[in-house]
Amino acid sequence: MRVRMGILLLPALLAGLAACGNEAPQATPQQEVPVNVEVKIAQSDLGPILVDQSGRTLYAFTKDEDKSSACDADCIAVWPALTAQSAVAAKDGAEAKLVSQIEESSQAVYGKWPLYYYVGDQVAGDVNGQGVDDEWFAIAADGKLVKKS
Repeated sequence: MRVRMGILLLPALLAGLAACGNEAPQATPQQEVPVNVEVKIAQSDLGPILVDQSGRTLYAFTKDEDKSSACDADCIAVWPALTAQSAVAAKDGAEAKLVSQIEESSQAVYGKWPLYYYVGDQVAGDVNGQGVDDEWFAIAADGKLVKKS
């Protein structure tokens, strides 16, 4: 099954950001849902945080509850979910017992937090989503939110 979330909303979101005087993040082509996904711990400006196999920062949304996503279509346009066709593997400091997936959406979860990317992060190591709206935070190896900026 191919997941295409929020692709129709992205142009409207980018136009809205531009109208607010914010620089719109670069849109990237919709990618296939990967078969295999890994999460690991990497050093960042925030200290050790959870990233994907490419080193891209993964974020948690404080409105999510008990391994359930509260991120709607408008939200997903800015905060794409980390999804996988098969199980998500823990590597390099990530705890395997904290890794799971939301069955209905195949979204990866670490601890109690569904995982997201931020469209404002352009390259591995970026942490531009940290603290956005005081609701989005990187995740530490123990599954707790990293609240520093």
